[in-house]
Amino acid sequence: MKVGTDMTTIFKVYAKKAFPELDKFTRTIEKVHGENHPELREVRQLFLTIQDKTQKDDFTRVMLTSDIARLQSITANYTPPADACQAYQKTYAMLKALDETYQK
Repeated sequence: MKVGTDMTTIFKVYAKKAFPELDKFTRTIEKVHGENHPELREVRQLFLTIQDKTQKDDFTRVMLTSDIARLQSITANYTPPADACQAYQKTYAMLKALDETYQK
């Protein structure tokens, strides 16, 4: 196996474990905090895009480069705002972990 293939496999394994919880949390924080934090709508949409791309048979990590970069940007590198609840904080921590797994 090539190194790139190994890293794609590692990312997919992590993503498969994290996606159900991230799906729940991104949906919840968008619903609860979206009015005061409109960027959460885009966070949710980017998560759904990443989830969809990852599930494709021909998935490679390079397919997510722009989506991950955009997530980093709109979340201020996964820094929750001062008024973030625990679910919001956990969501950003999980997105950061997803990003870190992607970057390996």
